[in-house]
Amino acid sequence: MTDTILLGLIGDNIAASQSPRLHRLAGLQNGRRVRYDSLIPAIEGLDFDALFARCAAGGYRGINVTYPYKEVVAGRLRIDDPLVKAIGACNTVLFDPEGPRGFNTDYSGFVAAYRRMRGERAPGAVLMVGAGGVGRAVAFGLIALGAAEIRLADRDAAKADGLADALRRAAPGLVVRTGTDAAALAPGAQGLINCTPVGMVGYGGTPLPADLMMGAEWVFDAVYTPVDTPFLRDAGAAGLDVISGYELFVGQGVDAWAIFTGLPLDEARLRDDLAAGRDAP
Repeated sequence: MTDTILLGLIGDNIAASQSPRLHRLAGLQNGRRVRYDSLIPAIEGLDFDALFARCAAGGYRGINVTYPYKEVVAGRLRIDDPLVKAIGACNTVLFDPEGPRGFNTDYSGFVAAYRRMRGERAPGAVLMVGAGGVGRAVAFGLIALGAAEIRLADRDAAKADGLADALRRAAPGLVVRTGTDAAALAPGAQGLINCTPVGMVGYGGTPLPADLMMGAEWVFDAVYTPVDTPFLRDAGAAGLDVISGYELFVGQGVDAWAIFTGLPLDEARLRDDLAAGRDAP
């Protein structure tokens, strides 16, 4: 590798992303300079395919991909892991001489975030709002965690039904319900998950009214900018266990760094540096 590790992030509405700083700090631990570009198709004046091709030919070691391109990019990559193929979405791309390879560190990051906050407790029946790219990864993480039932709510019924079919193939016998109305699927759910952009900077609101949280045990919000979303504030006020999107952000970033570079990383130091607002020079 050259002295500078060239990485990037493709997505919409990513101006507030902390991924550039995370990877620069990871480089600092290893005495390496990292350039991590924020690449927004509309600002670059390119569609996703053209921007992806520019990265592939432009010396990037790898890129992260976020909303709304995780499913789109999966069809343009070599994916070796059968689980990631089943998920059908990638958030991490490694540019190899043989061609781009796809990974999903949202999946591993979510499982790690859940375990960090809830240990070995089972998820129970879970309502997940949003069946897009990150939702697909989180849903497969719920299988790994032993969820008893997964309820998928998405305004696009076909998207929810497609994910439900993939989950049933991966875990025959798993109870999966779908619908377009999250409120109708909420009663009796132990876990509540937001995998939509609702609550993110630039997207106001909450995916589920606070009064529908009664009886639940835990919540997770994939949004991490801001960390304290209205959804999580409502959950905290209701006394639920709260898993923030920040935990997923750190977990997926640590795993992506390993894929990009193979270099070591002290996660505790990284968390301290991120919390303190530090950055690499």
